[in-house]
Amino acid sequence: MKSLNLLISDSEFDQLGLDKNTLSFSELIEIVGKKITKQTLEKSVQLANKYGLSNMTLEEIDEEINAHRNAKSNS
Repeated sequence: MKSLNLLISDSEFDQLGLDKNTLSFSELIEIVGKKITKQTLEKSVQLANKYGLSNMTLEEIDEEINAHRNAKSNS
């Protein structure tokens, strides 16, 4: 087994919610992946609000999906 030392700032340590100084690579990947997923979701919500997509009904969303699929299959 190999060991890898990684230096991060105290604020990055806190932002990632780390509570121990030693963890496996797979644990680190999982933690970072969750952080990226959360940031992506937050950005998606911001964009949906900005462009009025958050107010769409499920029927409108289904119509948009079907229109995209139809356009894609016809090209």
